[in-house]
Amino acid sequence: MPEENRQAVSSASQARSESADKAAIPPRAIFLVPYPKIILLYPILLAAIAAAIAMHVFGGTVDQEPNRSAIVVAEIFLAITAVNLVILAFDFPRATSLTLFFFIAAVVMGFVLLVTFKPDVMPLLKDAFARLHPAANATFYWSVAGIMAAIYVAVFISIRFDYWEIRPNELLHHHGILSDLERLSAPNLRIEKEINDVFEYFLLRSGRLILHPSDDRRAIVLENVPFIDRKEESVTRMLGALQVQIRKNG
Repeated sequence: MPEENRQAVSSASQARSESADKAAIPPRAIFLVPYPKIILLYPILLAAIAAAIAMHVFGGTVDQEPNRSAIVVAEIFLAITAVNLVILAFDFPRATSLTLFFFIAAVVMGFVLLVTFKPDVMPLLKDAFARLHPAANATFYWSVAGIMAAIYVAVFISIRFDYWEIRPNELLHHHGILSDLERLSAPNLRIEKEINDVFEYFLLRSGRLILHPSDDRRAIVLENVPFIDRKEESVTRMLGALQVQIRKNG
Protein backbone atom coordinates (compact mmCIF):
# COMPACT_ATOMS: atom_id res chain seq x y z
CA MET A 1 0.00 0.00 0.00
CA PRO A 2 1.39 3.44 -0.88
CA GLU A 3 2.46 5.71 1.95
CA GLU A 4 -0.24 8.31 1.14
CA ASN A 5 -2.99 5.68 1.35
CA ARG A 6 -1.65 4.38 4.66
CA GLN A 7 -1.65 7.91 6.08
CA ALA A 8 -5.21 8.50 4.87
CA VAL A 9 -6.42 5.23 6.43
CA SER A 10 -4.61 6.06 9.66
CA SER A 11 -6.13 9.56 9.78
CA ALA A 12 -9.63 8.19 9.16
CA SER A 13 -9.22 5.57 11.89
CA GLN A 14 -7.94 8.20 14.32
CA ALA A 15 -10.90 10.48 13.54
CA ARG A 16 -13.35 7.63 14.13
CA SER A 17 -11.64 6.76 17.39
CA GLU A 18 -11.78 10.37 18.60
CA SER A 19 -15.46 10.69 17.70
CA ALA A 20 -16.20 7.41 19.51
CA ASP A 21 -14.35 8.65 22.59
CA LYS A 22 -16.32 11.90 22.55
CA ALA A 23 -19.59 9.98 22.24
CA ALA A 24 -18.58 7.81 25.21
CA ILE A 25 -17.96 10.85 27.45
CA PRO A 26 -21.10 11.44 29.55
CA PRO A 27 -22.56 14.96 29.56
CA ARG A 28 -21.83 17.20 32.54
CA ALA A 29 -25.47 18.15 33.00
CA ILE A 30 -28.79 17.03 31.54
CA PHE A 31 -31.83 19.30 31.57
CA LEU A 32 -35.27 17.70 31.74
CA VAL A 33 -38.11 20.05 30.86
CA PRO A 34 -41.74 18.88 31.05
CA TYR A 35 -43.88 20.83 28.57
CA PRO A 36 -47.63 21.48 28.74
CA LYS A 37 -49.64 19.52 26.22
CA ILE A 38 -50.50 22.60 24.21
CA ILE A 39 -47.03 22.33 22.69
CA LEU A 40 -48.42 19.39 20.70
CA LEU A 41 -50.73 21.75 18.80
CA TYR A 42 -47.90 23.09 16.64
CA PRO A 43 -49.43 21.43 13.52
CA ILE A 44 -52.38 23.86 13.85
CA LEU A 45 -49.96 26.79 14.03
CA LEU A 46 -48.15 25.60 10.90
CA ALA A 47 -51.47 24.90 9.16
CA ALA A 48 -52.74 28.43 9.97
CA ILE A 49 -49.59 30.01 8.54
CA ALA A 50 -49.77 27.83 5.42
CA ALA A 51 -53.48 28.61 4.99
CA ALA A 52 -52.89 32.37 5.29
CA ILE A 53 -50.13 32.21 2.69
CA ALA A 54 -52.31 30.06 0.42
CA MET A 55 -55.13 32.62 0.62
CA HIS A 56 -52.71 35.32 -0.53
CA VAL A 57 -51.20 33.17 -3.29
CA PHE A 58 -54.41 31.66 -4.70
CA GLY A 59 -56.51 34.74 -4.13
CA GLY A 60 -59.26 33.07 -2.13
CA THR A 61 -62.09 35.45 -1.27
CA VAL A 62 -64.95 35.17 1.21
CA ASP A 63 -66.55 38.60 0.78
CA GLN A 64 -69.83 37.31 -0.67
CA GLU A 65 -69.73 33.74 -1.96
CA PRO A 66 -66.48 31.90 -1.10
CA ASN A 67 -64.65 30.57 -4.11
CA ARG A 68 -63.30 27.07 -4.45
CA SER A 69 -59.78 27.94 -3.24
CA ALA A 70 -61.07 29.41 0.02
CA ILE A 71 -63.27 26.36 0.66
CA VAL A 72 -60.47 23.86 0.00
CA VAL A 73 -58.05 25.75 2.24
CA ALA A 74 -60.65 25.90 5.02
CA GLU A 75 -61.45 22.18 4.72
CA ILE A 76 -57.78 21.22 4.97
CA PHE A 77 -57.27 23.54 7.94
CA LEU A 78 -60.33 22.16 9.73
CA ALA A 79 -59.21 18.56 9.10
CA ILE A 80 -55.74 19.20 10.55
CA THR A 81 -57.28 21.03 13.52
CA ALA A 82 -59.73 18.20 14.21
CA VAL A 83 -57.06 15.49 14.08
CA ASN A 84 -54.67 17.50 16.25
CA LEU A 85 -57.36 18.15 18.88
CA VAL A 86 -58.30 14.46 18.98
CA ILE A 87 -54.64 13.59 19.58
CA LEU A 88 -54.52 16.13 22.41
CA ALA A 89 -57.81 15.02 23.98
CA PHE A 90 -57.24 11.26 24.10
CA ASP A 91 -54.36 8.90 24.79
CA PHE A 92 -53.60 6.35 22.10
CA PRO A 93 -51.48 3.49 23.40
CA ARG A 94 -50.34 0.89 20.93
CA ALA A 95 -53.39 -1.36 21.48
CA THR A 96 -55.81 1.56 21.24
CA SER A 97 -54.12 2.79 18.08
CA LEU A 98 -54.61 -0.60 16.42
CA THR A 99 -58.24 -0.61 17.53
CA LEU A 100 -58.72 2.86 16.08
CA PHE A 101 -57.11 1.80 12.82
CA PHE A 102 -59.41 -1.20 12.43
CA PHE A 103 -62.42 0.93 13.40
CA ILE A 104 -61.64 3.49 10.69
CA ALA A 105 -61.04 0.67 8.19
CA ALA A 106 -64.43 -0.85 9.10
CA VAL A 107 -66.17 2.52 8.68
CA VAL A 108 -64.57 3.06 5.28
CA MET A 109 -65.48 -0.47 4.19
CA GLY A 110 -69.06 0.03 5.39
CA PHE A 111 -69.31 3.29 3.44
CA VAL A 112 -68.01 1.57 0.29
CA LEU A 113 -70.53 -1.25 0.67
CA LEU A 114 -73.33 1.25 1.31
CA VAL A 115 -72.53 3.16 -1.86
CA THR A 116 -72.21 -0.10 -3.82
CA PHE A 117 -75.51 -1.65 -2.77
CA LYS A 118 -77.46 1.60 -2.21
CA PRO A 119 -76.34 3.94 -5.00
CA ASP A 120 -79.35 6.22 -4.40
CA VAL A 121 -77.82 7.26 -1.05
CA MET A 122 -74.84 8.95 -2.72
CA PRO A 123 -76.79 11.88 -4.23
CA LEU A 124 -78.31 12.61 -0.81
CA LEU A 125 -74.87 12.70 0.82
CA LYS A 126 -73.53 14.81 -2.02
CA ASP A 127 -76.35 17.34 -1.60
CA ALA A 128 -75.80 17.47 2.17
CA PHE A 129 -72.07 18.16 1.81
CA ALA A 130 -72.71 20.65 -1.01
CA ARG A 131 -74.52 22.92 1.43
CA LEU A 132 -71.40 23.21 3.56
CA HIS A 133 -69.19 26.13 2.58
CA PRO A 134 -66.54 26.56 5.30
CA ALA A 135 -64.27 29.47 4.44
CA ALA A 136 -62.18 32.17 6.09
CA ASN A 137 -59.98 34.98 4.89
CA ALA A 138 -56.24 35.37 5.37
CA THR A 139 -56.79 37.69 8.34
CA PHE A 140 -58.51 34.90 10.25
CA TYR A 141 -55.64 32.46 9.68
CA TRP A 142 -53.03 35.08 10.59
CA SER A 143 -55.00 35.81 13.77
CA VAL A 144 -55.04 32.13 14.75
CA ALA A 145 -51.30 31.87 14.05
CA GLY A 146 -50.61 35.05 16.04
CA ILE A 147 -52.59 33.87 19.07
CA MET A 148 -50.90 30.48 19.10
CA ALA A 149 -47.46 32.03 18.60
CA ALA A 150 -48.07 34.32 21.60
CA ILE A 151 -49.10 31.32 23.72
CA TYR A 152 -45.98 29.42 22.64
CA VAL A 153 -43.78 32.36 23.62
CA ALA A 154 -45.44 32.39 27.05
CA VAL A 155 -44.87 28.62 27.37
CA PHE A 156 -41.18 28.88 26.48
CA ILE A 157 -40.79 31.64 29.06
CA SER A 158 -42.65 29.72 31.79
CA ILE A 159 -40.59 26.54 31.43
CA ARG A 160 -37.49 28.50 32.36
CA PHE A 161 -38.94 28.72 35.87
CA ASP A 162 -39.65 25.01 36.34
CA TYR A 163 -37.21 22.37 35.12
CA TRP A 164 -34.96 19.59 36.40
CA GLU A 165 -31.21 19.26 36.04
CA ILE A 166 -29.30 16.02 36.49
CA ARG A 167 -25.62 16.23 37.41
CA PRO A 168 -23.26 13.36 38.17
CA ASN A 169 -23.73 13.75 41.94
CA GLU A 170 -27.08 15.48 42.40
CA LEU A 171 -30.54 16.07 41.04
CA LEU A 172 -31.60 19.73 41.01
CA HIS A 173 -35.11 21.14 40.72
CA HIS A 174 -35.16 24.76 39.54
CA HIS A 175 -38.54 26.37 40.16
CA GLY A 176 -40.08 29.72 40.97
CA ILE A 177 -39.49 33.23 39.71
CA LEU A 178 -36.63 33.69 42.19
CA SER A 179 -35.00 30.42 41.02
CA ASP A 180 -35.70 28.35 44.12
CA LEU A 181 -33.53 25.26 44.19
CA GLU A 182 -34.21 21.79 45.56
CA ARG A 183 -31.31 19.34 45.78
CA LEU A 184 -31.58 15.55 45.77
CA SER A 185 -28.95 12.87 45.64
CA ALA A 186 -28.21 11.54 42.14
CA PRO A 187 -26.23 8.34 42.89
CA ASN A 188 -28.42 5.23 42.60
CA LEU A 189 -31.04 7.30 40.76
CA ARG A 190 -33.43 5.08 38.85
CA ILE A 191 -35.33 6.23 35.78
CA GLU A 192 -38.33 4.84 33.93
CA LYS A 193 -39.59 5.81 30.50
CA GLU A 194 -43.22 5.47 29.46
CA ILE A 195 -44.71 6.21 26.06
CA ASN A 196 -48.46 6.29 26.60
CA ASP A 197 -49.47 7.89 23.33
CA VAL A 198 -47.97 6.86 20.01
CA PHE A 199 -49.23 10.00 18.26
CA GLU A 200 -47.71 12.34 20.83
CA TYR A 201 -44.48 10.39 20.45
CA PHE A 202 -44.73 10.84 16.70
CA LEU A 203 -45.24 14.61 17.00
CA LEU A 204 -42.43 15.45 19.43
CA ARG A 205 -40.86 12.12 20.38
CA SER A 206 -42.33 12.93 23.79
CA GLY A 207 -43.24 10.70 26.69
CA ARG A 208 -43.28 10.36 30.47
CA LEU A 209 -40.07 10.16 32.48
CA ILE A 210 -40.20 8.89 36.08
CA LEU A 211 -37.28 9.58 38.41
CA HIS A 212 -36.68 7.58 41.62
CA PRO A 213 -34.07 9.34 43.82
CA SER A 214 -32.37 7.12 46.36
CA ASP A 215 -32.93 9.51 49.29
CA ASP A 216 -36.58 10.31 48.55
CA ARG A 217 -39.54 7.95 48.67
CA ARG A 218 -41.60 9.95 46.20
CA ALA A 219 -41.47 9.33 42.47
CA ILE A 220 -40.87 12.41 40.35
CA VAL A 221 -43.11 12.20 37.28
CA LEU A 222 -42.25 14.43 34.34
CA GLU A 223 -44.99 14.50 31.74
CA ASN A 224 -44.49 15.26 28.06
CA VAL A 225 -40.70 15.39 27.90
CA PRO A 226 -39.69 15.96 24.25
CA PHE A 227 -37.09 13.71 22.62
CA ILE A 228 -37.41 11.32 25.52
CA ASP A 229 -35.27 8.58 23.96
CA ARG A 230 -32.30 10.93 23.68
CA LYS A 231 -32.80 12.16 27.25
CA GLU A 232 -33.04 8.63 28.64
CA GLU A 233 -29.90 7.59 26.78
CA SER A 234 -27.96 10.59 28.14
CA VAL A 235 -29.11 9.99 31.73
CA THR A 236 -28.31 6.28 31.50
CA ARG A 237 -24.86 7.06 30.12
CA MET A 238 -24.18 9.55 32.92
CA LEU A 239 -25.37 7.22 35.68
CA GLY A 240 -23.46 4.31 34.17
CA ALA A 241 -20.22 6.31 34.12
CA LEU A 242 -20.84 7.38 37.72
CA GLN A 243 -21.30 3.79 38.86
CA VAL A 244 -18.09 2.73 37.14
CA GLN A 245 -16.23 5.61 38.82
CA ILE A 246 -17.60 4.69 42.26
CA ARG A 247 -16.59 1.06 41.81
CA LYS A 248 -13.11 2.01 40.72
CA ASN A 249 -12.72 4.33 43.70
CA GLY A 250 -14.06 1.63 45.96
